[in-house]
Amino acid sequence: MTMTSANWLATLPTDRLIAEYSMWSADLIRLADDLDRIQGHADILHVDVADGHFAPAFLFFPDLVARMRAATTLPIHVHLMVADAVLVEQVRQFADAGADLISIHAENAAVADEALALIGERGLAAGIVLRVETAVAACRPYLDRIDFLTLLGTAIGVKGQGLDPAATERLRDAARLIGQAGRRIVLAADGGIRENTVPVLRAAGAETVVMGSLAFGAENLADRMRWLHAL
Repeated sequence: MTMTSANWLATLPTDRLIAEYSMWSADLIRLADDLDRIQGHADILHVDVADGHFAPAFLFFPDLVARMRAATTLPIHVHLMVADAVLVEQVRQFADAGADLISIHAENAAVADEALALIGERGLAAGIVLRVETAVAACRPYLDRIDFLTLLGTAIGVKGQGLDPAATERLRDAARLIGQAGRRIVLAADGGIRENTVPVLRAAGAETVVMGSLAFGAENLADRMRWLHAL
């Protein structure tokens, strides 16, 4: 894509759910085919990055994001689930690879200010993510500097879990904090995204949901998106 964060963020819809597609659920052997298939349906590509320490998985790397950047004009949202020691360098590498939005964790508090400053210097949109066990108030120090706030609804870095019972109330709490911030911050729900959970997450204030199998497992993406947008 890459344009300034203000430009592409302004193109996001405000009257319907934003469709954020998790590339972790794409067919990784046929990634280019899946990228072609979702053009015209996804609003944002979501790329999880995990180092096996901060989260119990090894996921995605800068060279792959660079190839994705060359293959699509969709905005790329990189979600960094990495230890403090490598966070700032990972921001730099994924910015170089073509990310449009980079989200870091509030739990990376020791280096979060440095990382957010670097994201801003590179002209990218910035986000904060909260693990399901982290108090929503932990996002408060960053609300003047971020464009996205993502709340995980399941344990970090593990697929296929059910939605945590506290997820909807946490979204409501986050929406209240965003309202007090007095600026647009997109509120995202990530984890436990199913047909039965999306309506309640939307009702709780989610502006986007990070869709995995709900998108890539759909037989007819146009029908799935009509359902999503009708919410």
